[in-house]
Amino acid sequence: MKLTLSEISDYVNGQVIGDKKLLIEGVSEIQDSRVSTITFLSNPIYKKYLEKTKSSAILVKSAELLGNRSGIVVENPQLAMAKTLELFSPKRITEKNIHFSANISSKSTIGDDVSIGPGVILMSGSIIKNGSHIGANTFIGENVVVGFNSVIHPNVTIYEDTLIGDYTIIHSGTVIGCDGFGYVINKDSNYKIPQTGKVEIKNNVEIGSNCSIDRGTIGNTIIEEGSKLDNLIQIAHNVKIGKNCLIASQVGISGSTFIGDSCTFAGQVGVAGHLKIGSGSTFAAKSGVTKSLEGGKTYAGFPAREIKEHNKRQAVLNKFGKDYFKLNNKKID
Repeated sequence: MKLTLSEISDYVNGQVIGDKKLLIEGVSEIQDSRVSTITFLSNPIYKKYLEKTKSSAILVKSAELLGNRSGIVVENPQLAMAKTLELFSPKRITEKNIHFSANISSKSTIGDDVSIGPGVILMSGSIIKNGSHIGANTFIGENVVVGFNSVIHPNVTIYEDTLIGDYTIIHSGTVIGCDGFGYVINKDSNYKIPQTGKVEIKNNVEIGSNCSIDRGTIGNTIIEEGSKLDNLIQIAHNVKIGKNCLIASQVGISGSTFIGDSCTFAGQVGVAGHLKIGSGSTFAAKSGVTKSLEGGKTYAGFPAREIKEHNKRQAVLNKFGKDYFKLNNKKID
């Protein structure tokens, strides 16, 4: 596929600088670029590659960054790059059919233009709505609802009574609706609490590979519209995750915690149970959240504190360490 710079600019709502008829054949990284491709500059750390990049055009926020090069000026270069990738990597068209090896209950309901792969098991009472795709060897339990135009990749396990919205993507290896970790200590034994709730995943959610999302004990575990989960994430029973949250790999959120809208969790953040996290919160990698926290702030460390306070404490500890070594005539590496 070849597109002119002008055609790309129209799609990303930008302004062409230089040759509007310049032909672009693909996309490349700014530090590992190729002729006849377009790249982008969003993070200032990559500015050092501008002069040496082989790309024929660059998506930038300011025309001054282009020098004598052709490019497209946009408000958000990273968003423009995502849209440009869509142009050069159109979605594969999945054949809309039901594989002969799929085991489908006669009491399930399948909409129009649905594709169901080899080895899929679809239990009684489940509903797959129009335009959705179910990948090979996926198990869908009783009374599960999969919304319109959703994609369930191969080898996903969805327990009974789970509700999945429209335009949702679930990647391979993920398990949704398993029992929450609920026990009552009874003398010398642990008595299992029945997990009778559901999991609700709203519209336009994406869940990465090998995640585990537990059903509620009595109420439901809920992931609201537009939230995106990376791989290897644990969401415990009765957790409520708000709209448009971003949760990176290896995050664990304990039971009955409420997460507001538009929160961001970097890798390996741990969140204790029964907490309330305000909307717009951001957590640095490996933060440990031990209490409820206000929204609109950035937190770091264990226990998680506002990042300015965390950095001050780290500075004091570092200074104390250096002073200690000086007083004891010890070498500091």
